[in-house]
Amino acid sequence: MDLSLLLSYAGTYLWGWPLIVGMLGAGTLITFATNFVQVRYFSAAWRLLFVPKKDERERQKGVELSPLQAFLGALGGSIGNGNIAGIATGIAWGGPGAAFWLLVAGLFGMAIRFAEVFLGIFFSGQSFRGVRGGPMGYLSKLPGKTVTPYLFAFLFFLYALTSGNAMQSNSIGDGIFRTWGVSKDIVAAGILIFLIYAILGGAKRILRLSDWLTPFKVLVFLISAVVVLIYHYDMIIPTLILIFKSAFSYSAFAGGAVGFSLQQAMKNGLARALNANEAGLGSAALFFGASGSKKPVEDSIMSMCGVFISTFVVCFLVALIVIASGVWNNGEIGSSLAISAYETVFGAYGGWVVTFVAASFGLGVLVSFLFIGKTVWLFLTNNRWPAVFYVIFCVFAYLGTVTKVDMIWNINDLVNGVLIVLNLYAYILFAPLLRFSVVAYQKGLQR
Repeated sequence: MDLSLLLSYAGTYLWGWPLIVGMLGAGTLITFATNFVQVRYFSAAWRLLFVPKKDERERQKGVELSPLQAFLGALGGSIGNGNIAGIATGIAWGGPGAAFWLLVAGLFGMAIRFAEVFLGIFFSGQSFRGVRGGPMGYLSKLPGKTVTPYLFAFLFFLYALTSGNAMQSNSIGDGIFRTWGVSKDIVAAGILIFLIYAILGGAKRILRLSDWLTPFKVLVFLISAVVVLIYHYDMIIPTLILIFKSAFSYSAFAGGAVGFSLQQAMKNGLARALNANEAGLGSAALFFGASGSKKPVEDSIMSMCGVFISTFVVCFLVALIVIASGVWNNGEIGSSLAISAYETVFGAYGGWVVTFVAASFGLGVLVSFLFIGKTVWLFLTNNRWPAVFYVIFCVFAYLGTVTKVDMIWNINDLVNGVLIVLNLYAYILFAPLLRFSVVAYQKGLQR
């Protein structure tokens, strides 16, 4: 059997009803355990991000990775071509209704992000095989601790090589080839030069590049997306109605093939949102665990902004653009589908716009995953052979540029599914701790 087809079958099986129901159930449990933290502290999250307290600014001085850098790193890692190519693919495979389930995933994802960052910081007081906090830290405190931290690290290493690397390179290469006809081998060589430049500068250069690229790529995308929506302004309301009807129409709940279409809408909405915002996958916990934070609740509240930006702003805008422009069912997927949407406004220059956005998104993610990919590698190797990791990362960047996009997405679905199961296992068992901490924080505010 063809490997790509086998991976597709495995991903479809994994992302069937049990995992869909499990994700929604766990998200609901965490939401109640944290007293609807994503709603109750929504405004406080933005205040903590943009107007940090004086003691917070002082706390950020002199540490290798401040909470703000951790936020930018996590946001930089989550806003990539999973938001453009991934959401476009999700709409093509799951229909307009997938956009609704994307928002559902984002709502629960904010609570899940709070849980993962809180636990990643809470258990950062001690070093475990050279890594402070993060998923390896909190998984080591639960039943199965002799296996689960290492299984997570191995799977996240694969995730770093696929979603955080090959998928980004593939989208960049696909966009440039489709737009200008430049050989993907030449694009791959350019990506390698960029990665080598980042690697030679060490952790400081990597973090500095991430700090700069993250706000830049968000601004570029927002400007271009708003232009497309203004052009198709008369289709915005019909698009919203179509999204809602596709998620809840009578035919979607009927049996047989149309029943499967509901599952596909939910699967693609949830899976693509998870891949885009990374809530519950552990990447944000790795960043914040390394920040030396002493205020896990406040930094966890602030971290929810990243999921909101990634899901409700970037991902949903991509979905609106693809559907409102009328290209969502034209047979294309990935960056090519996004380019088709932009071409309805910019003509032949649509590819230029998407390619520029995809390149800035992809390079930002590559830089972020250089940092956290190396973190799990050092955990697995007990702080040995960092140069080997860089070589492997560069090889995957090259191969990802020239590989078929379908296979990369199928690998991502498999790895994502197992990662989310591992992490939700931890969040559910730590639900009493989450509830106690949030309640204690609320009482502290009331005093």
